[in-house]
Amino acid sequence: MAITASEVAKLRDTTGAGMMDAKNALTEANGDMEKAIDILRKSGAAKMAKKSDRATGEGRVHCYSHGNGKIGVLVEVMCETDFVGRNEQFVELCNDIAMHIAASAPLYISRDQVPVEAVEKEKTFVTESLADEKKPAEIIAKIVDGRMSKYFADICLMEQAFIKDDSMTVGQLLESKILSIGENIRIGRFSRIQLGAE
Repeated sequence: MAITASEVAKLRDTTGAGMMDAKNALTEANGDMEKAIDILRKSGAAKMAKKSDRATGEGRVHCYSHGNGKIGVLVEVMCETDFVGRNEQFVELCNDIAMHIAASAPLYISRDQVPVEAVEKEKTFVTESLADEKKPAEIIAKIVDGRMSKYFADICLMEQAFIKDDSMTVGQLLESKILSIGENIRIGRFSRIQLGAE
């Protein structure tokens, strides 16, 4: 089956994959767009796993100001090479992440940074709030897990819905950029300052 350039372009726009990767996935999927997306996800996960161990000693500290200077964000975004650190796509990613931090005010980058005491306190609160529920223990446990996932999605940058496209998390945005840019990228740290807030 012949794959058209417009089909390849559509798949690239949807997934952020490279041209040859998109064409190969469409060929393997016999032109089926959904199957091609699945193929790219699987190969992307494998590529990301290989990249995740690579050192990130370059990047940039990006500064973003919002609301006529009422909110300021500094974010350190790391990559592998100075060349990528100056790349327009990378700079745009840094700005998008800083803008997201300004709007969504995360407290941590990922759930492994949340202090154990804070997690236990929230879990206890959720469990106690369900004490009057007349449900089996395994159902209560699932409800607690669900509410804890929402808790992490509220306070952890990587699990928050991305403000410019809420169909993906910030973590998924980062994954798509790792695949399209071709280097390991990670968020080192961030600071958000709001005028008058303590």
